[in-house]
Amino acid sequence: MAPIAYLGAPPFQRIDVRKGRKNTDEANRGSSMEPGSCAVSKDATLVWFRRDLRIADNPALAEAIARNGPVIPVYVHSPEEEGTSAPGAASRWWLHHALESLDQQLRQLGLRLILRTADSATAALHELAGETRATAVFWNRRYEPDIIARDTVLKRTLSGAGLSARSFAAAVLFEPWQIMTGAGTPYRVFTPFWKSLSSGMDGIQPVPAPTCTDAKAPQEWPDSAPLNELGLLPTIAWDGGLQEAWTPTLIGADAALNGFLADGIDGYNERRDFPWDTGTSALSPFLHFGQLSPAQCLAAARCRANPEPWIRQLAWRDFASSILYHNPNTVAHPLNPKFADMPWHSDPQALRAWQRGLTGFPIVDAGMRQLWQTGWMHNRVRMLVGSFLTKDLMLDWRHGAAWFHDTLVDADLANNLMGWQWVAGCGADAAPFFRIFNPTTQGKKFDGDGHYVRRWLPELAKLPNRWIHQPWSAPVEILRQADVTLGLTYPHPIVDHATARKAALDAYRELGTQE
Repeated sequence: MAPIAYLGAPPFQRIDVRKGRKNTDEANRGSSMEPGSCAVSKDATLVWFRRDLRIADNPALAEAIARNGPVIPVYVHSPEEEGTSAPGAASRWWLHHALESLDQQLRQLGLRLILRTADSATAALHELAGETRATAVFWNRRYEPDIIARDTVLKRTLSGAGLSARSFAAAVLFEPWQIMTGAGTPYRVFTPFWKSLSSGMDGIQPVPAPTCTDAKAPQEWPDSAPLNELGLLPTIAWDGGLQEAWTPTLIGADAALNGFLADGIDGYNERRDFPWDTGTSALSPFLHFGQLSPAQCLAAARCRANPEPWIRQLAWRDFASSILYHNPNTVAHPLNPKFADMPWHSDPQALRAWQRGLTGFPIVDAGMRQLWQTGWMHNRVRMLVGSFLTKDLMLDWRHGAAWFHDTLVDADLANNLMGWQWVAGCGADAAPFFRIFNPTTQGKKFDGDGHYVRRWLPELAKLPNRWIHQPWSAPVEILRQADVTLGLTYPHPIVDHATARKAALDAYRELGTQE
C-alpha cells in the first residue's frame, strides 16, 4: 500500500429532526457547501450516498422517502476529484464491503444501490437524473475542503437545471458553524468546545430506519456498474489481516456497538489507555463510513451508567471537523504557522523503518505492525508512534499523516490531520512540542506485562517482562534464552532516545516557539 502525498446556506431551511433546531444548508451561508435510457415515475429522487452508508438515521434517505415518489439510491466512484479526501488502500477495502452491505439492506426495502464510476460526480448525477427523469437529488453533507468545493458546484448546477438539490446534516452531532465561541469565532481548545456542545445534546435523536412499506421503487431501474468494477479490493492478497479483524457491514456495525455497550463502556475511562485490553470501542471505521452515526451512538450510550467519557470521544470527532472546516489550509500546513519553518529531517531509511515496525523500540514497532495487519491502531499507541516519528526521528508530521491515511480503515481526513498536528505540537489543542513521549517508559506504564508487544512482535515473545520494552539492555544470556539476536531477529534501536530528545528540543528552541 503506497502512501498518498499530503503536500501540497441552502435554498431551503428545515427543522433538524435530531436536534430540534433550525439548520441552514451551508451553501447559503456565504461559504461553500455543499448510460442508456430509463424512464421512471414522476418526482423520483436520487439519494447520493457518500460516507453515510446506512439506512437508519439517514436524513437524505428519509427526506427522499417522505416525497412519496420513487427513490433511487446511488453511489458515484470518483476518487480523482476527491483530492486529499480520496480513500487510501485500507479504506478502499472497507468501502467495497460497506457498499455491498448497504445494497443488501436497501434491497430489503425494495430498493437497490446504483453504482456509477465517473471522473466527475457532478456529471454522473446530472446524467443519471436525465436517464431517470428525477426531479431531486438529496445527499448528506461532508466537511472536507475538496468535497465542499465539489458539492458547491453540484448544488448550483443541479438547481440551475431545475432540480431540487438538498443536503442534510448526518455525520456529526453539530455542524461546524453551530458550535462557536461567544465572540462568534471557532474554538481551538477542546474543553470549552465540549462544554458548549454538551449543553445542547439533549435534543439529539436519530432518525428511525425506514421500512419496506415506506419506500417506493422506480418502475424500471437504471443501469448499474458491478461492484468489482470500482477496483476497490487489492490486486494482491495483503488484506487477510483486515478480513480477520473486521466485519465491515451494517450487521457488523450493530454488533460492534452492542458489544461495546455490553462489555466496554462502563469501564472505558479506566481501560482505554491500555493497548493490550479491549477497553476502547473500535467503532471508528464504522463511524468513518457512516455505517453508524454519532447520533445513534449517543442515543445508545445514554442507556449506560457513566457514558460521558466515551461521549467526549464523539465530540472530538466534531471538534476535528470544526478545525478542518474553519481552517482548510491544515490539510497541508500546520495550524500554528510558527511550525512552517520547523527543520524536519529527510531520512527515507528511518521513515521506512518506522513504517515497517523496525525501529528497535518494541511499543512503537508493535503499534506499526498492528496497523499494517489490521488497518487500525490503539489510540494511546497512535500518540506514541506519532511522537516517535516527529520528535525522536524529527520527520515531518505529514509523512505520518500520509501513511496513516493509506493504512487505516478509519482514515478520516479531519481526525487524522488533527491527531498528527496535535502530537507534533503544531495544531489545535496541541500537546506542547516539548512533551516528548519516552517509548520505553510508556511501554512499561501501559503494557507492563508485555501482552501487546508479544501479540504483535512474536520474535520478542520469550523475553521476560523486565526486558520486553528494552531488549537492548537485556543481558546476553537472557537474549539467548529468548532466541533474540539484536540486529538479526530484532533490530537495534535506530536512535538513542535521550540524544534525540535533546536534539528535538534544541531545534524547537531555535524555531523561537518556546513559551
